[in-house]
Amino acid sequence: MNKKRILYVEDDETLAFLTSDNLEQHFEVVHCNNGALAYQLFCDQEFDLCVLDIMLPDMDGFEIATEIRKRNKEIPIIFLSAKVMKEDRIKGLKLGADDYLVKPYSIEELILKIEIFLNRSQKNTEKTTTQYSLGSFVFEFENYSLQNDKKQITLTEREASLLKLFLDNVNTVLKREKILTSLWGNDDYFSGRSLDVFISRLRKILKEEEDVKIENIPRIGFKLVIV
Repeated sequence: MNKKRILYVEDDETLAFLTSDNLEQHFEVVHCNNGALAYQLFCDQEFDLCVLDIMLPDMDGFEIATEIRKRNKEIPIIFLSAKVMKEDRIKGLKLGADDYLVKPYSIEELILKIEIFLNRSQKNTEKTTTQYSLGSFVFEFENYSLQNDKKQITLTEREASLLKLFLDNVNTVLKREKILTSLWGNDDYFSGRSLDVFISRLRKILKEEEDVKIENIPRIGFKLVIV
């Protein structure tokens, strides 16, 4: 069975060697220490997932992610960074990243998250397309597509997974813990902040739908209400 291909971008030689050495036991790893070169590699080759440092020469990780999302809305992106400010994490998620790990990170956690995202992507490609009605929109989970007569929006994988979870439990209160463990695998503080970012993004997309609302249920969670 062919190994999944990972684009790994990190300019710290020691960290890159240690991380690559561990990842290569599970995946095919293409390492690059330069942001501009990394983006060129992404354009020229096929990858299944991207692992990006943020502080890089020539082109930082945020810039790489922005350009990647213009070309591919679906490929999972994981940031690895020494930047610990929550604003940086939120910025990364807003750019379309699926996760953000702060250095020093656990290599076991990184491998687990990579496997989760790869398995989810594989399952999505194997399924037949399932459609949901959402106000004036038709939502196709496997294609990350939300479309009506006026526009078509391509969601990120995490946005699509969150919206599908809501639609599978429409008009039902979902506890924050259930959402977080279903999509992130944990319910820690940073995952909770990430969830809030994605909720905000979905609300913005659906703001013109009068019969659709994502309600806050104080101290419990959220409920997708469709009238």
